[in-house]
Amino acid sequence: MDNGSFRHSDERFADIQLLRYRVPDFENLSLRQKQLIYFLSEAALEGRDILYDQNGKYNLRIRSMLEAVYTDYRGDREDSEFVQLVVYLKRVWFANGIHHHYAADKFIPRFSPEFFRAALKSVDRTKLPLADDQTVDQLCDDIFPVVFDPTVLPKRVNQADGTDLVLTSAANYYEGVTQQEAEDFYKQLKDPTDETPVMYGLNSRLVKRDGKIFERIWKSGGLYGTAIDKIVSWLEKAKEVTDTAEQATVIDTLIAFYRTGDLKTFDTYAIRWVNELHARVDFTNGFIETYGDPLGLKASWEAIVDFKDLEATHRTEVLSANAQWFEDHSPVDKRFRKSTVKGVSAKVVTAAILGGDLYPSTAIGINLPNSNWIRSVHGSKSITVGNLTEAYNKAARGNGFREEFVVSEEELERINRYADTTDDLHTDLHECLGHGSGRLAPGVDPDALKAYGATVEEARADLFGLYYLADEKLFELGLTPDKEAYKAHYYTYLMNGLMTQLVRIELGKKVEEAHMRNRQLIARWVYEQGKSDKVVEMIEREGKTYVKIHDYEKLRLLFGRLLAEIQRIKSEGDFEGARRLVEDYGVKVDPILHKQVLERYEKLRLAPYKGFINPVYEAVKDGEGNITDITVSYEERYAEQMLRYSRQYANLPYIND
Repeated sequence: MDNGSFRHSDERFADIQLLRYRVPDFENLSLRQKQLIYFLSEAALEGRDILYDQNGKYNLRIRSMLEAVYTDYRGDREDSEFVQLVVYLKRVWFANGIHHHYAADKFIPRFSPEFFRAALKSVDRTKLPLADDQTVDQLCDDIFPVVFDPTVLPKRVNQADGTDLVLTSAANYYEGVTQQEAEDFYKQLKDPTDETPVMYGLNSRLVKRDGKIFERIWKSGGLYGTAIDKIVSWLEKAKEVTDTAEQATVIDTLIAFYRTGDLKTFDTYAIRWVNELHARVDFTNGFIETYGDPLGLKASWEAIVDFKDLEATHRTEVLSANAQWFEDHSPVDKRFRKSTVKGVSAKVVTAAILGGDLYPSTAIGINLPNSNWIRSVHGSKSITVGNLTEAYNKAARGNGFREEFVVSEEELERINRYADTTDDLHTDLHECLGHGSGRLAPGVDPDALKAYGATVEEARADLFGLYYLADEKLFELGLTPDKEAYKAHYYTYLMNGLMTQLVRIELGKKVEEAHMRNRQLIARWVYEQGKSDKVVEMIEREGKTYVKIHDYEKLRLLFGRLLAEIQRIKSEGDFEGARRLVEDYGVKVDPILHKQVLERYEKLRLAPYKGFINPVYEAVKDGEGNITDITVSYEERYAEQMLRYSRQYANLPYIND
C-alpha cells in the first residue's frame, strides 16, 4: 500500500472502475475527534437501505435475491450465466438499485430468467425475501418482470419533455398520483407571502389512496423509521464527543428533525449547521439533494463525514473572504445580485466515510443548504473534498484519454501543466460562490422551474466559476499561477460538454442527467453563439473530430452573457425560458459524433465512471469497554464491503408500503 491518499483498486466491471481513498492525517486527530468520526460514520451507513427503497420499490428484494445466489450458489461459479449475475449484482450495488446511477436507465441482465429461477430455488429459502407462505416461484413471478422486461419501469428518473414525469419514473417518491396532482398538492400548501418557506415535500412520499392524496413522512415512527432510529442512536453518541458545544446543538436539532419530520425544524438545523464554523470534524446526514425526483422536490438520503484539511483550505478561505467582490462584479443584472453577501464559508476537507447517495459514486464538492431564503439570510457552507479530488486526478493521468481527444500538443501541454489546479479552482468557485450567488425576485416560487430547476442551477454555478476563472482577480489573489492557466479548464470543459461526456450515454439516447445537461447546454450555447466569429470550432482531422478554441477572451464574454440569462431565468422563475434553453441546447445528441466518440473511447479500454470503496473503522476498547483508539484500514474488497453492509445495516423491511 502506498503512503498517499489514493491507490487504484483492481475492481472493475461494466462501465465502472473502483478506487480506494485514504484518510490522510486521521492518525493525528485527537481521540475525541476520532470517536466523533467513528460515531458519525456509523450513522452514515445506517441509512443505506433508505436510498435503495427511494430509488425503486423493488430494489431491496432484488438485492436480497441476488446476494443470496452470490453467497450460497453451489453450481458452477465459472458458468457464464453466474458470472453475468455477479456483474449485474455489482452494478446494482454501485447504483443503489436496478437503474444506472447516472443515466437512470434500467440495467438489462445478461443472464436468463431460467438460470436465476433455478439458482434461487437452490439456495436456503430463509435467505430470500419471501412473504408469509410465499413460494420461490411466486416471488420470481412478482419480481422477474421488473428485472427482465425492458418495458417495465425503464427509467428511474424520466425528464422527457411532454410526458407525465411522475408516472413514467420508477423512483419511489410517489404512489398513485399524476404529475399534475403532485404539483397541485404542493402548490396549495405554499403561501406566496411567506418569506421563509420550508422545502415542501422534501422528506415524504406522496400517496393517493381511496381518492385521498396525503404525505407519508420519513421520520422516527413513520416511513423508514427503523433505519432513522438507528441513525439517531449513533448521532446521540456523536453528540457527546463533538468539537464544539455549537456542533452538539446542531446534532441535537438534526435528531429532533428525524424524530418529528417537521420541516421548520429542518430549517433550524440547516441554519445552525451553516453557522457552525469552528469544529474541525463536520458531516452531512439526511434528505438533501433532489436530483432523484423528476419534479425536483423530494430529497434522496445521503451522508458524508469529513474533517478540515488545514493547509489546503487556504484557497477556499481566500474566495470566501472576497465573496462580495465577486458578487458585485458579476455580469448579471444588478436586480438579481445580492447587495450584501452573508455567511459564505468554504473549506477543503478530507472525506472519512461516504454513505447513501454519495456512495460509491460521489460528489467532489458540496454547497448547502439548498433553501433559497436560508442562503440569502444566513449564507451557505461549501466543501471541496480534497482526497477524493486527488484520487480522480491521479486516475486520469497517463491513460491516453487526453492524447486521443485534445486537438494539439500546445493545448495538451497546457492541460497537463494546469488542469489539476484549474479544475479544483473551478470546483471551489462553483461550490463556494456560484451556488451562493444571486437572488430571486420578490414573490418568485423557488420551485417555479420545476423539472428544469436542477439543470439551471448547476449551469448557473458552473457559469459563475467559468466566468471568474479567467479573471485577473484570481491571479492577484494568488490562486492561479499565471494569467494563461484558465485556458486549460476552458478547453477541457468545452471538450467535455461538446464531445467526451457522451461516452456516458448509450448510442441513440438523449442527455437526461442534470449535470450532463448543464455542461452540454453551456458548451453548445457558446459554440452556436460564437460561430460567426469562430470563437469555438469543431474541426475534422483524419476522420476524428476535435474542439478548437480560437478566442479565449471572447469565449469568456459568452460565458458571462449566458450567466446573465441563466440568472434572469432563475430569478424571475421563467419556466418557458428554462425549458427552451435546456431542450434546445442540453438534450439532443448528434448521433454521428456520438458514435465516433464511443468508438474512440472504446479503444482506450477505460471505464467512464468511477467510485470508491470506503475505509473500515474499528473501535479499540479496554477491559472496561472504554474506547481507547479508533483504527482505520483499507483492505476490504468491494463485494466484501457490500455484503457486510447488507448484513450489518439491513434496517428496513423488504417492502416499504
